[in-house]
Formats: sequence, structure tokens, C-alpha cells
Amino acid sequence: MKALIILVILATFGAMFFQYSRNKDIKKLLITLVTFVAILSLGVVGNLTRQVFPIFISHIILIIVAWGALIVYMLRDKYYWWVIFSPVVTIGLFLLLELITGSGHELP
Repeated sequence: MKALIILVILATFGAMFFQYSRNKDIKKLLITLVTFVAILSLGVVGNLTRQVFPIFISHIILIIVAWGALIVYMLRDKYYWWVIFSPVVTIGLFLLLELITGSGHELP
């Protein structure tokens, strides 16, 4: 599974630079690179939601959907920012849940 994730990341970077070599649009390349780094960062930060499994699964699904929205931007030049940054909702929901119920690690 880790090899598949690494291959998808490398394929996405390859597609970005292939798209740039065809179009020579530096603005689109930079937007794509920053967005992809943001999606990867949200994926790493999303590991903190692992304690609440339904939120974690929904976060993984939203990461995959955000990656698909990035591919749509690369192919059709439509930037769906609300889809790309939707994993922030699951992180916020987890933090709100932790604020309300507590983490369970408090000292007595």
C-alpha cells in the first residue's frame, strides 16, 4: 500500500511537470504544486484523527476526493477550492470533538 501511495505521488508530480512542459504556464504549475503540497500536508496532519475511526475514514475519503479535484484542475483549469480543502472539515470536527469531550488523557 505504501508503494502505491508513493507511485501516485510520483505520478502526480510527473503529470504536473509534463503539463508544464506542454503549456509553459508557470502560474498553473505553481498553483498545482502548492495545492498538492497542501493536500499532502492535510493527509499527514489527518493522522491525528486516527483515534476516532469514522472521522479518520471520512478524512481519507476527502483526501482522495481532493486529489481528484487537483487532477480536474490540471486537465480542465477549474479550481474547486472548497473540494480541495474539504479535509480541513474533518480535522476541525475532530478538534471540536476533543474540545467538547476531552481527550481522555487528563490527569485526575
